[in-house]
Amino acid sequence: MIRNVHVRDLGVPAGPFVERIQELWPPAWGKQEFDRPLGVGADGGHGPIRYRCTAFTPGESISFEFTELTGTHTLSASGTVVRHELIGDFGFAARLRWALVIRWLHDACLEDLFDNFERAAGREPAAPARWSPRVRLVRRAFGVVMKRQRQNTLAGPS
Repeated sequence: MIRNVHVRDLGVPAGPFVERIQELWPPAWGKQEFDRPLGVGADGGHGPIRYRCTAFTPGESISFEFTELTGTHTLSASGTVVRHELIGDFGFAARLRWALVIRWLHDACLEDLFDNFERAAGREPAAPARWSPRVRLVRRAFGVVMKRQRQNTLAGPS
């Protein structure tokens, strides 16, 4: 079982930021898109990560269930605090990928999102997120892989 939690005090009521997740999503992590307006039943995600909205209470919380893994992630607000919690019951291979690669990318993405929330709240984050060398290396490696996949797709079958 994997449990990953991020919390940030925005200094202003956090509820409105739940609904602004798409607007404030950090572009460096792939556009967050859905097949319909954000709400229960909306299918989408960002980059290769796919999920479905399973619960949405405007101003309070939004929950998603992964479509290719067993797990959920929820963004919630309480007072001035915004919280993101990922819970996954992944198999061995997925847990290994999480431990070696995905966790670092996930953490960096969430911290970038929370920085955007703070900026939208009218203040600069006290300690803006910085990508670790591991995150930069993995993003660079995935960028090369993704670029090759796109080139192969455009070239068509051999």
